[in-house]
Amino acid sequence: MKIQFENNLEYQDRAISSIVDIFEGQEIVQSNFSVAKMTNNLFHSTDNELGIGNRLELLDDELLANVQNIQLRNGLPQSKKLGSMDFSVEMETGTGKTYVYLKTLFELNKRYGFSKFIIVVPSIAIKEGVKKTLEITKEHFKTLFDNTPYDYFVYDSSNLELLRDFATSSDIRIMVINIDAFRKSFSDPSKETKANIIHRQNDRLNGQKPIEFIASTNPILIIDEPQSVDNTVRAKEAIETLNPLCSLRYSATHSQKFNLMYKLDSIDAYEQQLVKQIEVANVKLEDSSNKAYISLVSVKANPRSAKVEIDINQSGVTKRKAIAVKVGDDLYEKSKGRDVYDGYVINDIYIEKGCEYIEFLNGEIIKIGESIGDENNDTIKRLQIRKTIEEHLEKELRLKPRGIKVLSLFFIDKVANYRAYDEQNNPIKGKYALWFEEEFKAISKRPKYQTLFTKETPNGRFEKIERDNVESIHDGYFAQDSKGRVKDSTGKNKDDESAFDKIMKNKERLLSFDEPLRFIFSHSALKEGWDNPNVFQICTLNETSSIMKKRQEIGRGLRLCVNQDGLRVRGFDVNTLTVMANESYEDFARALQKEIEDEEGIKFGIIEEHFFANIPVENENGELDYFGSANSEVVYEYLKEKNYIDSRGKIQDTLKTAIKENRFEVPQEYEALKADITSVITKIAGNLNNVKDADDKKLITLNKEVYLSDDFKALWEQIKYKTTYRVEFDEAKLIEECVKHIQNDLTVGKIKYLYSKATNKITKAGVEIVEDTIKNDPLNSEIIDFNLPDIITYIQNETNLTRRVIVDILIKSKKLQGFKNNPQKFIDGAIKIIKKVMSMFVVDGIKYQKIGDEFYYAQECFENQELYGYLSSNMVENRPNKSLYTHTVYDSTIEKNFALEFNQNERVKLFTKLPNWFKINTPLGSYNPDWAVVIEEEEGEKLYFVVESKGSDLGIDIKRSESLKIECAKEHFREISNKIEVVQKKTFNEFSECF
Repeated sequence: MKIQFENNLEYQDRAISSIVDIFEGQEIVQSNFSVAKMTNNLFHSTDNELGIGNRLELLDDELLANVQNIQLRNGLPQSKKLGSMDFSVEMETGTGKTYVYLKTLFELNKRYGFSKFIIVVPSIAIKEGVKKTLEITKEHFKTLFDNTPYDYFVYDSSNLELLRDFATSSDIRIMVINIDAFRKSFSDPSKETKANIIHRQNDRLNGQKPIEFIASTNPILIIDEPQSVDNTVRAKEAIETLNPLCSLRYSATHSQKFNLMYKLDSIDAYEQQLVKQIEVANVKLEDSSNKAYISLVSVKANPRSAKVEIDINQSGVTKRKAIAVKVGDDLYEKSKGRDVYDGYVINDIYIEKGCEYIEFLNGEIIKIGESIGDENNDTIKRLQIRKTIEEHLEKELRLKPRGIKVLSLFFIDKVANYRAYDEQNNPIKGKYALWFEEEFKAISKRPKYQTLFTKETPNGRFEKIERDNVESIHDGYFAQDSKGRVKDSTGKNKDDESAFDKIMKNKERLLSFDEPLRFIFSHSALKEGWDNPNVFQICTLNETSSIMKKRQEIGRGLRLCVNQDGLRVRGFDVNTLTVMANESYEDFARALQKEIEDEEGIKFGIIEEHFFANIPVENENGELDYFGSANSEVVYEYLKEKNYIDSRGKIQDTLKTAIKENRFEVPQEYEALKADITSVITKIAGNLNNVKDADDKKLITLNKEVYLSDDFKALWEQIKYKTTYRVEFDEAKLIEECVKHIQNDLTVGKIKYLYSKATNKITKAGVEIVEDTIKNDPLNSEIIDFNLPDIITYIQNETNLTRRVIVDILIKSKKLQGFKNNPQKFIDGAIKIIKKVMSMFVVDGIKYQKIGDEFYYAQECFENQELYGYLSSNMVENRPNKSLYTHTVYDSTIEKNFALEFNQNERVKLFTKLPNWFKINTPLGSYNPDWAVVIEEEEGEKLYFVVESKGSDLGIDIKRSESLKIECAKEHFREISNKIEVVQKKTFNEFSECF
């Protein structure tokens, strides 16, 4: 089976022409130089022969004009000056970067006669990948370019004879070289190492250094992943010694872009469906906080502190939160008394870059990015393997009939977890390999997958495939030591070549149904330089959170898949990459967006000066032209003047609102292109719903006439006083009710694992989660081993009940099995029920008492408060002298309707929405009433009301706890005034029945 390469993909042709056209106007010309002839493997100074190199005849201003024209048509910022002969091409991983620059070489030769090319790579992995691509494209390029003769080789310091052919041949010659081959010893070429032979004089080269020999050809350099190639001063100097005619820089993540000629970033690739869409999945525990979970997020030097994530008790409910800590902090206290954190006092915070950690008095150390207390990490990893197998087989069911073989890739951090050695040095299976085989055997027996394990015989009958031979369907690709033992690796050492060689050679064979291998396990070897179009699942099995960058991780499987004919199959219905991550899909999306911003320089939601430059227009001759940089900059400045974008170009809500409401205008001279300009902005702006116009924002002012009126003073006098309370209740009845509710309402099963999955969409506005793809499915696994906490103390701290009462409630409930199943969930549920029952007893037995005439909310507090609202979305303008403020800010449709009715009803003398600082203390928490209203009777008598209008547009009653708070508030107001009536109504008509 051979991968078929397409030679007419529009986006690839644009990338190729964007480089080839730089030299528009160049004549076919070559340069000649003397090369010593070789006899009996030695060069002699006598009888030289002719070497052939590249030669450029275009002037700098001609090159600059070509460069600017290309950048304009590609919608890129135009180079003001050439600066250097470095030209950058940005292409997303998986879109055929290597194929593009190889085809570019042939086009450069065809158009201009350039024949000497050097591909500089940063690592062994990428070197092997380029070598493999050269091998499998040879027949393709021969056909495409009329059998143009060419050859390639990988630089080898022990085979310098190849350099002579490179220099003297008039045909295309391509050399692949690792930057380390001429960077490591660049400053000291005298050292006797293989790596510096290229810098030492050589008798076989007539006393020349190999690097000088290469430089004489004036080669065109292709720098693959330049951010990793010439990222040091020494590397830049080494590149210069090659004496390149120019450097063509190809990457998805340039750290610096020199004369950017073409850009196909992750957004473009996703929108054009040139890569797989990403589906993120994870396995996590549901409702389990039974161990001391601690994760070190970050450290800070001044002041010395750290941010850690722990489980905190908040009002009887356990929640995971990130908090700041310093030396001496006790996590028992920080967690609000969770006894699982007993002994976790911070002894040291180490901030040295690359070695950050926190140490506790109990001796435990947590490094940055690591965590402890993840419940049964092995169980989660086994479930990750299980779900990866299931996802794999589900895709096989859909894709095998279409001739597409499915592959899955597992990244592990310890080779020993997959393959280890016994005392006799014999290889044995590690835990991952054992788990995989056990899970695969179990899953493959399900009836739904039976069609995957049968095959048609030549006589048309179907027979079963032996599924028990699981060993043939999975394998590991790891570096090997001198004894052939597999080992952990960095992906950069000589030993790693064995792993690369093995998997590169198998690249096409892996795609065939005849090859049983479908599940690949790897250490760091596959972090870069290797991918396979038919990887549909990537599972990261790390001891801690993933140490691999998201883009690096997903890059191994982004390429569009191929069928058994080697042809690409397109469409997201087929091409979906499932990433089994060690985090939620929300966290994955956030991290992926940040990496895209950092590595690609993409600024989501930001407009740049050149963004409108390549809008197509018709010139005076009726020919296709472009809007141009100058005009684009005019539009950009116009958007800034209108405050549609800020100084950085970030789109403001005013612009989104103007477009949404069809109010957006452009300068008059560009009116004909308004739709095109709007289209560019809309792609960057993203969702136009739920935006608020900043111009619509209004400061609400105090109506001094009402504020100083006798009516408001009289109202305030009735409601301003503060109170205290006490509660009396029957203890026996409380125990009885608590027992009854726990028996009826609290059922806690064994801890469940949850499998979550959602699709990510990459747009110019950011990395978004596709809401309708979110799935959450429970998984079954064995119960986790944990220590049972002190439930009595825990409940006592939250309820203030005596230990005797709590013990009585728990024993009589006969529900303690639930505590054994999931201690923290049971505790949280019991506290919630006990507090709910107590609240009912509290309201029945509560007594308020006015503190004194000197304790009250001062009327002057209104003068210190600034209120803002949006005229079109959450404000009602009040009639003059009707309310305390010129406008009322509402939180719901119900509140809006009340405000409108208060304004329109003549019997409402005065009303105000009570400020959020006006609170009444209750045993259930503070309570903030909605409205204070003065009603005028026909006889002139005034009625004073506190009105509670909380509810919902769906007619659902407010929460029980809120109702109980209102009952407490009624008791509060009865204590401080006999003129105030507290009413709870959801419509104004209901309220009007009260007067």
